[in-house]
Amino acid sequence: MMYQPPHFKQPDPALAALLMREHPLALLISTDAEGEPFCTPLPLVLTNPQADPLAAPWVLLGHVARPNPHRALLQPAADGSLAKATVLFTGPHAYMSPQVYAPVRERVPTWSYLLVQLRVQVRVLQGLPARDAMLKQLIAEHEPDYAEQWKSLSEAVQTPLLNGIEAFELHVTAWHAKFKLNQHRKEAHAPMHAAYAQGTPAEQALALWMQRLGMVPPEA
Repeated sequence: MMYQPPHFKQPDPALAALLMREHPLALLISTDAEGEPFCTPLPLVLTNPQADPLAAPWVLLGHVARPNPHRALLQPAADGSLAKATVLFTGPHAYMSPQVYAPVRERVPTWSYLLVQLRVQVRVLQGLPARDAMLKQLIAEHEPDYAEQWKSLSEAVQTPLLNGIEAFELHVTAWHAKFKLNQHRKEAHAPMHAAYAQGTPAEQALALWMQRLGMVPPEA
């Protein structure tokens, strides 16, 4: 769970899915036998972004290197129950100066950010065909033109590569989106947007999200 004031809570699954697809590098977090978190950053692909997660749970595809100790934490328990984990997607983020909006004397600096946190159950994909199918889905998402090159690789090249990964599906059981963009201070929206729109790539991305959320007109 995470602290989530009502004005920063984003309940729209379409917007959460959009953030995950635009920023696919996520943090996969499991708990080891000592109760300590074990974290691995890795790209994850949301396979059904149009689905209502309450009716048709989201599924994320990904893989870790087999030597990664995280692999052991993703396996089913002795009783067959699936491993559980947390996934965190972080979108654009940036500093915001109190100089941007008045009255300056009554304002303090803040940090704007967007993130999606999910609880998942892990289904490990067994066998080379399943791993190959997963990789082909990732290729289709990130670089479709590479698909033919992957298919052309010899078995002597493909097999060690496929044996070098642990592929999995992450079935989402709960999700929370927190979009912190000063939504509760309407007087700040226009000057914030103007400042971000002229800033770094991350700040410009936040300006676009302010438009998507209806905080400023689309043409602002």
